[in-house]
Amino acid sequence: MNPSVKRLGSTFLSILLSLVLAGAGWTAFLKALDVNTLVAKTPADVWAYLVTDEKAGDNLGNVLDGLGVTLRDAGLGLVAGLAAAVAVAMAFVLWRTAERSFMPIAMVVRSVPLVAMTPVITLIFGRDLLATTVISGIVVFFPALVTIAFGLRSASPQAADLVRAYGGSSWTTMRKVMVPSALPALFAAARIAAPGSLIGALLAEWLATGKGLGYAMLTDGSTFKYDDLWASVVAVTLASLAVYALIGVLEALVLARFAPRDER
Repeated sequence: MNPSVKRLGSTFLSILLSLVLAGAGWTAFLKALDVNTLVAKTPADVWAYLVTDEKAGDNLGNVLDGLGVTLRDAGLGLVAGLAAAVAVAMAFVLWRTAERSFMPIAMVVRSVPLVAMTPVITLIFGRDLLATTVISGIVVFFPALVTIAFGLRSASPQAADLVRAYGGSSWTTMRKVMVPSALPALFAAARIAAPGSLIGALLAEWLATGKGLGYAMLTDGSTFKYDDLWASVVAVTLASLAVYALIGVLEALVLARFAPRDER
């Protein structure tokens, strides 16, 4: 079987299994705790709210509108965070002094809870799209930085020595050897960071912008619109799985082209 097809099949099978287990765990959790039906909604309740009720079209439209804003915010944060992580990781590998100087600062910043940093970020960047991009990007940046830097350093020393023996510079070694070798680590970082970018976007919408599903879920909880709240949670979960699957598809295509040996 083609390695790309095998990888894609494995990705979609794992997502389907995750959905089945999540639905079963959701139902069992509510039954075990005997949560009040006014607050707790089952998968059947969410399905009815979004699909079969008289106002299901309006309900689904409202959820999708908020989800569209959240996905935009999370997507920009994911791209910005990964791009910054790649640039900084390459700088750390090329210049060890940069890593020794800036990694402690990065760790200190990472240790501060994002909820505490959000008001400061809002004061600096405002309450618009830039603030959500920064907040979501911060969630993505730090774990991606560690993963990508490890991937760059895992390149074959013999291949790097060969490039240098033919007069290649450090930058040439980075482009020809380290970056291709780090592609699996880059996609692993993207898969890990994708759900985090959604969380960052929801947090920014809740505390800063007042838009998207993050703010809608906040108002739903305070106004007792629990059907809409649970539907929003389901929408975010499904969107996270969809993004994970999309990254898996891109990984299969890219690695089949640039790193075929890793697929055997």
